[in-house]
Amino acid sequence: MLYDKLKKYSKSGVYPFHMPGHKRNLMLCDGIMPYEIDLTEIDGFDNLHNAEGCILEVQNLAEKLYNVKKAFLLVNGATGGILSAVRAMTDRGDKVIVARNSHKSVYNALELCGLTPKYIVPKVDKEFGINCSITPLQAEKAIRENPDAKLLIITSPTYEGAVSDIKEISRIAHLHNVSVLVDEAHGAHFPFSDSFPVEAIQCGADVAVASLHKTLPSLTQTALLLTSNEELINPLAENLAIFETSSPSYVFMSSIEKCLDFCKNTKAFDEYIIRLNSFDEKCRELKNIKVLCCGNDNIKNHNFFDFDISKITVSVKGLNINGVQLADKLRNDFKIEPEMVCSDYVLLITTVCDTDEGFARLVNALQSIDSECSAKELNYNNLLLSQPCIALNPCDCSGKSGDFYRLKNSINKISLEYVWAYPPGIPIVAKGEVITQEIVDTIFMQIENGINVYSTKGKVPKEILCCE
Repeated sequence: MLYDKLKKYSKSGVYPFHMPGHKRNLMLCDGIMPYEIDLTEIDGFDNLHNAEGCILEVQNLAEKLYNVKKAFLLVNGATGGILSAVRAMTDRGDKVIVARNSHKSVYNALELCGLTPKYIVPKVDKEFGINCSITPLQAEKAIRENPDAKLLIITSPTYEGAVSDIKEISRIAHLHNVSVLVDEAHGAHFPFSDSFPVEAIQCGADVAVASLHKTLPSLTQTALLLTSNEELINPLAENLAIFETSSPSYVFMSSIEKCLDFCKNTKAFDEYIIRLNSFDEKCRELKNIKVLCCGNDNIKNHNFFDFDISKITVSVKGLNINGVQLADKLRNDFKIEPEMVCSDYVLLITTVCDTDEGFARLVNALQSIDSECSAKELNYNNLLLSQPCIALNPCDCSGKSGDFYRLKNSINKISLEYVWAYPPGIPIVAKGEVITQEIVDTIFMQIENGINVYSTKGKVPKEILCCE
């Protein structure tokens, strides 16, 4: 059933402004069926966990393209890289400074590694309702307040494309002997055009994780773990042996190689930038809909250090439709599938594999919908992240007894599970945090607006596991 459904959808004509980055573009493949190249560690085909031959050559290519001392191939996605990096860079019981808008894999790493988190909460851009960059001042303040911190974890770029000043943040962190790990999952394309921000390792981060499948032509679950810190190479390798499968997919690894070979084609990226610039110009004609840092909006209007122009965030805040209705119009009227839907906006991911036809279809859709929109009284539906009150470390919540409470009755209790809107997978409340009225209101608001909200126990939590 799954295979048949996938084949049917692939022929439906729906244009994918979402992951994976290859956009099902058949021009990028050579017609080889995966079954024909799906092997294991037989003689002559190297071993991912002790690469000496053909896999090492792929790693060397990645190191050259990303200008790093070591690149590890990831076939368990960025998640496997984050888990491995956090464990390699800390000891059990360490204190770590974490951007509160981190992906849930970071929280899982905190729990598994028995770490004590201290959160940095990014400012929220009120116009679009998204998280801004983490500032060097925020990082420095957190480090000075926690002089025994071992590691700083930041997401840059964010899902919507906000980039932090990793160079200055890394400089400050290193002055205090704090290592820097950047979840750069959505920035794998950065090295391949000067129109994109500078990648984290080149800015001084100790380790970065880049998801090839998100913004480049590679199969889902493929990513890279990158470092130029020689002292971390062996610890990273040792932990990858724990968190990455011992039976890695050769289809995935060959996909990484094909992707890297493609990325040497600078002409393709030049053409991609032309498409993005053309889209930017056409967005200036929009009267009601706003596109983040595009068209009539620019980075000066926002608290971003830098911005990834490949991300298209379309806001309908203050208009007579919401984000869910906008997504439905894109799907039903124009056969466009977005990446993410929020209360007041949709996110579309573009990549070097998008086509002129795809961009033309998107421009036509936005102009058509824009002409039908009208203003209404603002209803603030931001997914706000406030400085949480941490009553228990995440690792202390596992196995702790609690009870299920209705959301409205959970206020002032300690959450023993995660609740998040997915995508993007940022917890609205994390294990060990005290549940506030604001948190409950945010969960209800997301559900009422048709956003998929999940908890550790399942979809749309009406009850939450808590303790006193």
